Amino acid sequence: MYFAQVKKPSESTQPWDYYRILGVIPGNQAFRSLADSGCPLVAH
Repeated sequence: MYFAQVKKPSESTQPWDYYRILGVIPGNQAFRSLADSGCPLVAH
């Protein structure tokens, strides 16, 4: 998962240049595992 900030229009250098990536969060840190979710719809 990317942690990003939207750039000011003056900071953009290209038509598609909207975000500044501040960090990358690994999936296992960003989300709980299904086993730990507590969701009753997940079969154990």
